[in-house]
Amino acid sequence: MSTSNNCKNSLQWRPCCKIWLDNGQESVFGDGRMILLKAIEEYGSINQAAAKLNMSYRAAWGKIKIMEKRLGFKVLNKYIGGVASGSELTAEAKKLIAAYSALTEETTRAVEEAFHKHFGEFLTGG
Repeated sequence: MSTSNNCKNSLQWRPCCKIWLDNGQESVFGDGRMILLKAIEEYGSINQAAAKLNMSYRAAWGKIKIMEKRLGFKVLNKYIGGVASGSELTAEAKKLIAAYSALTEETTRAVEEAFHKHFGEFLTGG
């Protein structure tokens, strides 16, 4: 997570931080996995989502399997065959995205508030 979409090229000082969920040994969920799940939700297809994210189907599928193993629950329901084939997010995955989004938004606000509190004199030139 970043408080700015373009921290590296910003002309003003801004705090930048990244949030991810970790189990103490490895990353469980973060921005990249959320982007993948949102793309699958949007396109209804792992293949189409992977293509839009410039990754192979195999890479996307691998990320999904690792994510499910680390989270301890399924994130996708897959439907195979015919016109109705595709993938959709499970209820748990939708809750995860909502909770993670809320956490990152709340954290961003807190970081920005602390930044202005501690760096305000630099921002006002005083």
